Amino acid sequence: MNIAATSDNARAGQPAREQNIQAIVDYFESGVKGTCANVGIELEHTIVKNEGLAPVSYSEEHGVRWILEQLREEYPEALMDGDDLVGVSRPGEAVTIEPAAQLEISAGPFGSLFEARAVLEKFEGTLAKIVSEQGMTALLLGYHPSAKATDLELIPKRRYRFMNEYLGAISPFGPRMMRGSAATQVSIDYSSVDDCLRKMRLASILTPLLSLISDNALRYEGGLREHYMVRTEIWNECDPERCGLVPGVLDPDFSLRRYAEYVLDTPAILVPDAQERWRATDQTFGEVYADTPMERADVMHALSMFFNDVRLKTYVEIRPADAMPVNYAVAYAALIKGIFYSERNLQDYLDKFADVTEADVAAAKTALMRDGWHAEVYGHPVRELLEHLVMNAKMGLPKDDREFLEPLATLAFSGISLAELSESEKE
Repeated sequence: MNIAATSDNARAGQPAREQNIQAIVDYFESGVKGTCANVGIELEHTIVKNEGLAPVSYSEEHGVRWILEQLREEYPEALMDGDDLVGVSRPGEAVTIEPAAQLEISAGPFGSLFEARAVLEKFEGTLAKIVSEQGMTALLLGYHPSAKATDLELIPKRRYRFMNEYLGAISPFGPRMMRGSAATQVSIDYSSVDDCLRKMRLASILTPLLSLISDNALRYEGGLREHYMVRTEIWNECDPERCGLVPGVLDPDFSLRRYAEYVLDTPAILVPDAQERWRATDQTFGEVYADTPMERADVMHALSMFFNDVRLKTYVEIRPADAMPVNYAVAYAALIKGIFYSERNLQDYLDKFADVTEADVAAAKTALMRDGWHAEVYGHPVRELLEHLVMNAKMGLPKDDREFLEPLATLAFSGISLAELSESEKE
């Protein structure tokens, strides 16, 4: 996409364009915080039956809707979509469902990794008790272990039906992303616009490394995977207009305004509708709001329709990791915290990778999918880069937090993926 050319052509037909660019920029700038030390964690679960790891749907008896109803005892606030229960919450925690009823816990922000681990472990215990009594298990894997994506039932959300149709027309990977995949996402704060852009830039460069160290899917579309990092392929092929790197994010002159223009010049897929809640559209967000200044809710919806490796809201959301067991998810959060909240680490890595281009990131992903731990990335053996990343993160953490890194340190120094480790432990 040529954003500059698109923007030039769009201005004449979008009287509200400058207001909408400013509305998006203002939203990003509202996330600036005086002190940055917190992390938010999102962890997605795949619910299966113990017998054959068969899928558990939203609507079946003792399905995911039933699970949400059981969780209401501890998470009393219900999130409804019409008559359908699609989430429950309490202060600091929300449990929601993804398109094929993957169950997600969103928790934080946490200043303490001890608190993060305690909250996540408590949730896992509660969920495990509910599902085990019905012969089910909540798995923390990057992809569904037994089913093909198209065999998984979409939850009754009009929004997801439109997304499935739009992305499915592009490639089979959109439905696979929506229905089959599950992730660990970590969010971090920024203290200024410059701090925000620096963190976005480094997180984008590190995406291939973070994908490998969290690689946790041995099975894909009902069979054994054919390469490492299956979710990386999904995101590469899902929808190039809204996935991968934010265009230009590695450029020295990248700005929040350029990000806003990118948002406005991308097809919206769907927009809110007063009569039917959502309606599909082929227009870009700029065209949808050509004459109408965007309100905060409009901006929030627009940003939610982007699935980049690193996404900006009022925090930087780092998205490439597979779903992982809690101790690994917290270790991953510790890795992010130790790199991105250490000014020394942040600047050292920005300097080290100053010449990395978007093409280099794409090449790194390809090399890692093919060669895994034996690949070279940015001119270095990937194991060397990951070992140094873990060691530097450890030095960037408060002493009390360093122990949380150990599970990932074990992977980095052994050169084995979490998926492979889990499989070897079964044998």
